[in-house]
Amino acid sequence: MNRITLYIIIFLALFSCKKSDPPVSSYQPTPYQIVIPFRFPTQLNIPDDNPMTVEGIELGRMLFYDGRISGSAHPDSMMTCATCHLQSRSFECGIDHPKYTGGHPFGVTGIPTPHYMMPMINLVWTHTGYLWNGKIYPDNPAPGIRHLEDLVWMAIIAPHEMNSDTNKAKILIQSISGYPEMFQKAFGSSTVTVRNMGKAIAQFVRTLISADSKFDSYLKGEVQLMPNELNGYVLFMTEQGGDCFHCHGGEGNPLFTTNLFYNNGKDSVFTDPRDRYQVSGDPSDIGAYKAPTLRNLIFTAPYMHDGRFKTIDEVIDFYSSGLVWSPYVNPLMHHISSGGNQLTPAKKADLKAFLLTLTDSSFVNNPAFGMPDLP
Repeated sequence: MNRITLYIIIFLALFSCKKSDPPVSSYQPTPYQIVIPFRFPTQLNIPDDNPMTVEGIELGRMLFYDGRISGSAHPDSMMTCATCHLQSRSFECGIDHPKYTGGHPFGVTGIPTPHYMMPMINLVWTHTGYLWNGKIYPDNPAPGIRHLEDLVWMAIIAPHEMNSDTNKAKILIQSISGYPEMFQKAFGSSTVTVRNMGKAIAQFVRTLISADSKFDSYLKGEVQLMPNELNGYVLFMTEQGGDCFHCHGGEGNPLFTTNLFYNNGKDSVFTDPRDRYQVSGDPSDIGAYKAPTLRNLIFTAPYMHDGRFKTIDEVIDFYSSGLVWSPYVNPLMHHISSGGNQLTPAKKADLKAFLLTLTDSSFVNNPAFGMPDLP
């Protein structure tokens, strides 16, 4: 082979390789940066494989409000995410829900959910697992039950929720004009997958941040608390007072939850197959459930995992004189031996006044969280 022939072969090889290179993708989603509110933690729970983007959040908001993710062909089908997670109730059901008497949701089959609801507030700071028992956590040995994203497919198939199947859901969403383009912009593929549906909804839910209550303004020095509110705050933060701060945080923890799990002295007999013990296997977790955030408490009745308390006053009365001893009561329940913290009526009123300073009306009225125009 002469030198000229060799050069021609090399040139043709290089040229053919260049022509076979894949085209440059037009997938360029817009990064979305969560702004950390004043005194809030800086560590966010955002998986590496699902970064926040403007396009992903927009798609997630659409799907959150679209009943067709259940596989039903009508946007206002019997159940959407927003059917139970009402913005006006901090993305919880609420005791006054027009469909669910007493605030206990049920699925399209009529089967009630195992527990009452927890509000979707500040979940981007949750690192201990989701749901009352923390069943959805990164190290769960069961695949597909590890992240916020996984709650979507679970809701689609659960008999006490949408009672559908994921193939039916993704095929229907794929067929709706507008959605394939949104999936392309958000995830680089116009093919609808349930995994990407979950990613999009999780991105939207992570934007549901509440940090604009009167107490937040107080921490920033913008307003002063009224004397009764300040008295209530002192009670909240002292062991000899309300003794609330161990489980629900305070000035140093503006989430108003530790996101940890406690047996708080509600019962002496435990039969619930979905308490924390069922997840951890630790006998000290029998009868234990996650401490929910106290933000927007006025909107999120009924209270506790079983909805047994209908008002804030009932909850305060319980911690004052209704505690029940058992071998599994958390050691942080310092007043268990006396049945409660024995607050006087005046102190109860002060504590309630403080709790109401955690109300964030802008959160439940934020148009960015509301119902969009669906495709």
